[in-house]
Amino acid sequence: MLVRRLAQLYIGLALYGLGIALQVASRLGNDPWDTLHQGLARQTGLSIGTWIIIAGALVMFLWIPLRQRPGLGTISNVILTGAFADLFLWLLPDPGPLALRWAYLVAAILVGGFATGCYIGAGFGPGPRDGLTTGLAARGHSLRLVRTGIEVTVLAIGWTLGGTVGIGTLLYAVAIGPLAHVFIPLLKAERSPLVVRHRVEVEFEGVEPVVPEAPVRR
Repeated sequence: MLVRRLAQLYIGLALYGLGIALQVASRLGNDPWDTLHQGLARQTGLSIGTWIIIAGALVMFLWIPLRQRPGLGTISNVILTGAFADLFLWLLPDPGPLALRWAYLVAAILVGGFATGCYIGAGFGPGPRDGLTTGLAARGHSLRLVRTGIEVTVLAIGWTLGGTVGIGTLLYAVAIGPLAHVFIPLLKAERSPLVVRHRVEVEFEGVEPVVPEAPVRR
């Protein structure tokens, strides 16, 4: 079972990278965090994947005052998602015509939903950005307001820096939640109750009320 969970974790991270690359390559709009990563990349000359790693590490440091505990998945997420994103951005051909760009976008959303199921279902801890959100919410703030505030802020900064905002940004926000809620129960692996669980998994067990927001991709 551990082997399956580890395989699922790293397949999920690779698919996260593929989903990011497809959405960026579509040029139809990124999710909020990748808008920020792309904007920083355009301003500094570093790759998008490099900024995914840097941002993930910086966000994880914010866990310290929030007393959040990273898991193997959290650390792996910080290191590997950006590396996979850069790899797939290098491998993917330019989609060219608008129809193919739309195909890239649809594939990105579907892949992102499946990757979320793999990653969260493996149960090795939340991604750094989700951990920040839930850590702040645990201080008595509304989870919805915290999440919205963070994502609007990073989206605005990313757009100001030159990141791409468009129809893909909206479609990802609308579709990723329902997709995640389909795939997470299907891919949830059995494990020890001592393993740190993701808030979305807890929702499915009825411990917390279900909220409409999707987990952050990373």
